[in-house]
Amino acid sequence: MFSAKTMPQGHPHGAMRRDEREITDPQEIEKIIQAGKVMYLALSSDDVPFVVPVFYAWDGEAFYFHSARSGTKINILKKNNKVSFAISLDHGVVEDEKICDFEARHRTVIGFGEAEFIEDMQEKSAVLDRIVAGFTDQKFEYPQANLKATLVTRINVLSIKGKSHGL
Repeated sequence: MFSAKTMPQGHPHGAMRRDEREITDPQEIEKIIQAGKVMYLALSSDDVPFVVPVFYAWDGEAFYFHSARSGTKINILKKNNKVSFAISLDHGVVEDEKICDFEARHRTVIGFGEAEFIEDMQEKSAVLDRIVAGFTDQKFEYPQANLKATLVTRINVLSIKGKSHGL
């Protein structure tokens, strides 16, 4: 598993301020990733942030998502392949007697990575199978025209960490 401790000093994915909330067990981080369906992907172009939800697959080292071959996120990734991502589960509120002490209940995985586009048709098909497996046990054949029109992106994870509170 990748660690925030390996990030350069000053990187926003450094040590967690509330370390009692940090999930350090790689198996717990893996459970959150496996239980999630949607990843929020943060991109930046010319100092303008852009966040987009994507369905994803995970192979233990990298995330994958699919999309059309063009559009805002793809245009941004072509200029800047650095990304941040978040997967969050178990949302709710931890109530308190004082309103200012209410907090968010959650289990969350966040991280940083670099995106690269996958063009190999067999690899694309295998990734699409992984993504679809998150929703159904059915198996599908992908028409060549659809595969050619689909872009599959791999996010090579540089840093990942988990956080939990209120559970």
